[in-house]
Amino acid sequence: MPRVTDDEPVVDPILDAAPCGFVSFADDGSIRAANTTLLELLGLTRDELVGRRIESILNVGTRIFYQTHLFPLVKLHGRADEVFLLLRPASGDDIAMLANAVRRERGGETVTDCILIRVRERQKFEDALLRAKKIADEARAAADEQRHEVEAANEQLERQALELELSQQQLIEQAEELEAQSEELRAVNDELVQRSEELEHLRTVADEANRAKSVFLTMMSHELRTPLNAIGGYVQLLEMGIHGPVTEAQAEALGRITRGQRHLLRLINDVLNLARIESGRVEYDIKQCVLRDIVDAVLPLVEPQLQARKLRHEVSIPTGLAAHTDRDKLQQVLLNLLSNAAKFTGAGGLVSIVAFVDEHHPDRVCLRVTDTGTGIPADRLQYVFEPFVQVDDSRARRAEGTGLGLAISRDLARGMGGDLTATSEAGIGSTFTISLPRA
Repeated sequence: MPRVTDDEPVVDPILDAAPCGFVSFADDGSIRAANTTLLELLGLTRDELVGRRIESILNVGTRIFYQTHLFPLVKLHGRADEVFLLLRPASGDDIAMLANAVRRERGGETVTDCILIRVRERQKFEDALLRAKKIADEARAAADEQRHEVEAANEQLERQALELELSQQQLIEQAEELEAQSEELRAVNDELVQRSEELEHLRTVADEANRAKSVFLTMMSHELRTPLNAIGGYVQLLEMGIHGPVTEAQAEALGRITRGQRHLLRLINDVLNLARIESGRVEYDIKQCVLRDIVDAVLPLVEPQLQARKLRHEVSIPTGLAAHTDRDKLQQVLLNLLSNAAKFTGAGGLVSIVAFVDEHHPDRVCLRVTDTGTGIPADRLQYVFEPFVQVDDSRARRAEGTGLGLAISRDLARGMGGDLTATSEAGIGSTFTISLPRA
């Protein structure tokens, strides 16, 4: 089994040379260790793989299956046996594997150890069977030849003949054992064929589900956003008095319609953005960006919201501090964090934006948003980055939203080579930290 030291996980030499793949990863999906067999299958070095997320070596369909079925199953039962997965190596050609996973405590954290066996391994058993049968046939032929020679020999070779007869009996017993093994191997082969057919069926079902989801999202994009945009346009015409004067009550009703229309558009856009990210269809334009410039571009968008809620804000960013990032997507993440801070912070509260170099990782910079709002309960904090999760999921919650903003923001941060983490204390406030490669 892998040994864990204070510095980094080290794979036992025996396990490292095993003919099957081995990978160990934590509950957050980060890979802690992998053996050489798996590294060679993926075409990656140990430094390239360790520290990455387990989803990064799975194809899109398997990634969804891992998140919705495999990891919850392992987390619930502590293990999973003979689960079919498709790995995505550096070459881009999927590799079919059977996985056996066990979840355990090691080195102060909970990890999942997974053995990966290529599905085509059954061919080795068939080849071994053919080789064994050939050896048995050759052995029987040799025994027959020796028996004829002994029968033609004189009486002085009788003892040798008896010995050869005993040898023949042993060969027959071996042949019978090989025949029994052959039957067992045939049964195993039949089971593997049946399992392969079942897995192929499951893959087909998954592909059909993905196609259905794509069709649905395309339909939603056109059939829902188009009439919603039309509603917004007609409301603006009414507010402008194109069709006659508008009373104060009518203007208030039109305002409610506009807010509802914009809210629905945000919900639809969030769902579509999440789908694009999960399908890997988001492209990143990574460049060197000065963090102060990005903050200055976002602040005017949230200042009306901060002023309306009578909130103070502070900015502390060293001059010239820069990161390798996608400017537009980092602005999107920062805008979401600041909007959340404004929504969940009471009047007179403070929202601060701070940037600094990570003292533990000098090659990383951090952009941190802190508020003095309601905070997040400890039992909810671990779920805030899950899709469709609301911190306040009661019917009386004050803040609108789909619960997708933080999930999308973290996926975007990771897509730019960074991460998004959170700390919070109920009644005190919350802190969200974006880490990015330092420029």
